[in-house]
Amino acid sequence: MEPTSRNQHLSRISTLWSLVCRAHRSAGTMAVPAQRQMLDRYGGAVRRYLQGAVGNPDAADELFQEFAFRFLHGKLDGADPGRGRFRDFVKGVLFHLIADYHKRLKKRPQALPYDHPDLAVEPASLNDQDREFLTSWRDDLLAKTWAALSEQERQTGQPFYTVLRFRAEHSDMQSPQMAEALSVPLGKPLTPAGVRQLLHRAREKFADLLLDEVAQSLDNPTDEQLEEELVNLSLLDYCRPALERRNPSE
Repeated sequence: MEPTSRNQHLSRISTLWSLVCRAHRSAGTMAVPAQRQMLDRYGGAVRRYLQGAVGNPDAADELFQEFAFRFLHGKLDGADPGRGRFRDFVKGVLFHLIADYHKRLKKRPQALPYDHPDLAVEPASLNDQDREFLTSWRDDLLAKTWAALSEQERQTGQPFYTVLRFRAEHSDMQSPQMAEALSVPLGKPLTPAGVRQLLHRAREKFADLLLDEVAQSLDNPTDEQLEEELVNLSLLDYCRPALERRNPSE
């Protein structure tokens, strides 16, 4: 990646943390657009985690609404890039919400039916919570990356999303069969070599977009910090070539 492009990436990353600060430190209506943008960005990961953590769709929805209320009313004012990753801050807030939820369950005076869903879920251990939260965060990053690749295809006409999604859904298909199958939706004949080249470029673009998604939750990260986060999220295999392209001088 050229120095100019790298600076542009870092500018986007810094802007995200500026959005965090604006969302929770501005006064009145000035903070509302930033708060809603933040909720839109992180809400998917939060909802995924809560649904898995409490095992009760209604309870998960209530906890998500509580989280959203805090976001939209500026009550998550402890976010500070100097204290670590924003992901860790969100995780801490969610852990407290879930702990409070289980405390409230224990204080309920009425007896619950033996098959009530609340009785089927015990509070997860801290290690289990960490693992579940990381899985939810990673799944949401991957979903956002697929959406970004689809949007880029819409804007540029490069069929990277179509080809890569087809490959993901037909992992056992060989390139000649892929070329034949994709010629119809893409509206042009493809050769096996052409399909392999498209797949290679699509994977590169997916990795670049995924790396951007990960980087935007960090504070102006170094390559080492990005790699550490990718390891934590079990995404390094996806993004190692993208990391190398980002800093080709090393």
